[in-house]
Amino acid sequence: MIIDDTKNEFAVIPLTQFVMFPEVTIPFSINEEDSLKALRAGEARLGKILMLTENDNAIPFPLYRVGVVAQIESVTKGKGGTQVVAQGLYRFRVESFEKRDGVLFAKGFRIAENEDLEESTEKALFSTAKDLADAILKLLPGNSGGLRKQLADVTELSTLTHMTLANLDLPTDQKQFWLELDSPKEKALKALEHMKRFKDQLEVQRELAEKFSSKMRSGEREAVLREQLKAIREALGEKEEGGKDSYAKKIAASGMPDEVRKVAEEEASRLETLGPQSPEGQVIRNYLDWLTAMPWKAEEAKEIDLVEAKRILDRDHHGMPKVKKRLLEHLALMKLARQNKGPDVAAPILLLVGPPGVGKTSLGESVAAALGRKFIRISLGGVSDEAEIRGHRRTYVGAMPGRFVQALKRVGSSAPVILLDEIDKLGMGFRGDPYSAMLEVLDPEQNKNFVDHYLDVPFDLSKVIFIATANTLETIPAPLRDRTEIIELNGYTLNEKIEIAEHHLVPRLLAKLGIGEPKFVVPEKEMSFLISHYTREAGVRDLSRRLESILRGSAEDILKAEKYVVSEAEIRKILGHPRFEDDERQEDSVPGVVTGLAWTPFGGDILFIEASSSPGSGKLILTGQLGDVMKESAQIAQSLVKARMPGTKVELADQKDVHVHVPSGAVPKDGPSAGVTMTVALASLMMGKKVPTNLAMTGEITLRGAVLPVGGIKEKILAAHRSGVTRIIMPFKNEHDLEEVPEEVRKQMTFLFAKDIKDVFEEVFPEPVRPVA
Repeated sequence: MIIDDTKNEFAVIPLTQFVMFPEVTIPFSINEEDSLKALRAGEARLGKILMLTENDNAIPFPLYRVGVVAQIESVTKGKGGTQVVAQGLYRFRVESFEKRDGVLFAKGFRIAENEDLEESTEKALFSTAKDLADAILKLLPGNSGGLRKQLADVTELSTLTHMTLANLDLPTDQKQFWLELDSPKEKALKALEHMKRFKDQLEVQRELAEKFSSKMRSGEREAVLREQLKAIREALGEKEEGGKDSYAKKIAASGMPDEVRKVAEEEASRLETLGPQSPEGQVIRNYLDWLTAMPWKAEEAKEIDLVEAKRILDRDHHGMPKVKKRLLEHLALMKLARQNKGPDVAAPILLLVGPPGVGKTSLGESVAAALGRKFIRISLGGVSDEAEIRGHRRTYVGAMPGRFVQALKRVGSSAPVILLDEIDKLGMGFRGDPYSAMLEVLDPEQNKNFVDHYLDVPFDLSKVIFIATANTLETIPAPLRDRTEIIELNGYTLNEKIEIAEHHLVPRLLAKLGIGEPKFVVPEKEMSFLISHYTREAGVRDLSRRLESILRGSAEDILKAEKYVVSEAEIRKILGHPRFEDDERQEDSVPGVVTGLAWTPFGGDILFIEASSSPGSGKLILTGQLGDVMKESAQIAQSLVKARMPGTKVELADQKDVHVHVPSGAVPKDGPSAGVTMTVALASLMMGKKVPTNLAMTGEITLRGAVLPVGGIKEKILAAHRSGVTRIIMPFKNEHDLEEVPEEVRKQMTFLFAKDIKDVFEEVFPEPVRPVA
């Protein structure tokens, strides 16, 4: 396309945040399709284009009406777009725009340059401007030889003025103003003003560099640059972010004690001598950030409402009378002390021990809600590094505070409820003993001044209420147990599980999945079937998973019905064949097989002891991955049966090898409570008499036949009840433990108490037999 130059019409290329000046050569890049079309149109018109700067306030085309006609000198295509070099020729005023074939054209006229300068004035301005430009180039760092050569080729004041205005750091609207100005004198004076200001700025920088050059030594470059930055900011009236002044405000607002404030202020002062990028400076900043973020301020004690506290505990948890009673007792003491204006009662450190799924962890949230305190959970399972408790010293790379300091910072309270989850699963490695570190944390006499290795200042933990959870006490060292108040949480009965499922699990799942409660109902009979045939646990965690599976499986039917009632058939369809029968006890027994009771960290369980004999020399064979204590119980049982077994086959005992096996051989088993069961199993084998399948037993045995008490009675009885056992033999000294067993379970079972193995034999083998001398 050929454009007639006589019409003063040019294709337009818009410029963003840049103003073109006459006699100035610039490189620029083009990526937009419209600009590329305009470039091709300009090339067709002897390489002339009109360059206008964008103006958001102009309509209908957002461009200034005064620009520069430029000559295209080179066009190069590359990966970054089309690279163009153009030289400004003269100013041009637009009278009208027209867009054709995607190209914007402008019509107007060339602006004549005003000759308002006398020759002598022009020479004086040119000489002054050139001297300033040369002085600036000398002050600029780096190699400026190319710029000096370019400056040497300039012989006209207008060229020097336009070069200066084009390269000065000025707002776009100001540059456009000087482009449109017709007076060469005013343009030259404006250029001189900015050049002088720029020269003064460079001289200040040179002065600062010379001022601090005497301090320059090996390794101090960063410190000198920081001093320069500080001096510049002081001259501008600015404060350094993250400096001493900013930390002074944080320290004052943190409410930290005087001794801690002194440490913080010393560290902030040290920060002044270090550079912003100094590794040690970054360590100090991290330390001060932690120190000022800690909740140092004492919190105002909230009014304790015992009625509301009891309501919250009853609302969130079914049963647990001992735990609730103990917590309410402590709240009552705290309230009484405050009414009498006495000192606060030291918060107890409760250790909730029980099988999984009985609500130990969620109980901590309810306690916090009842007290009106913030709640945070610290998981201790698998922690084997003492530094996880006490923190790392700041000398280590990547040092961090311990979990307690992190928790307090995260919760933002100096008196929260902290749940120490799974404290029995702390480990011991080569990095120290976390249990020993916990002694200081959980001792009310020591934790008033708990010192984390990272903070290295005392922090008061005495206002924190600690609640620890564990599945077993066996792995917790005695000194740590001594600092806690142990409260045992036992498994739930069938009726308790039904109540928990109806009032807690189902509503929680419906809320989680966004289903209206009236639309999904599990009747009591079907709930009992689900619990009895698809779960075998002390808690309700597996029951919750099964209910969620039913909800997911019946989602389509729930959408169709106004009220969906779960049936037994639907449970079987979704969950498959029942995992457990009505009872696990064996319907038909043989001599040598006896049902025992065991306690595990996951609740009670029934345990079958199997004994068989074969010709041999009286050797005892034990299998089933038994521990040392259980093996010793089997040896005691063999000796006791040989010495006191009633019957007629004792003379054959030394002629047979006896094999005692406890099924589930892959599961480790240990403890003395199977002593009575093993003795009865060997006696049953030697006498050839069966033991009733509805009878289970527990108790430790001695060589003289005494039946000693054992632990976990409630869990064992609940496990027997779940498995269909109706009669239980237990040590006489465990009779008082029946008080903890729910009355509904006691009514359905018969309990027999034994002081000696003779009492056991009389109950298991009621037929008269010839006693052995």
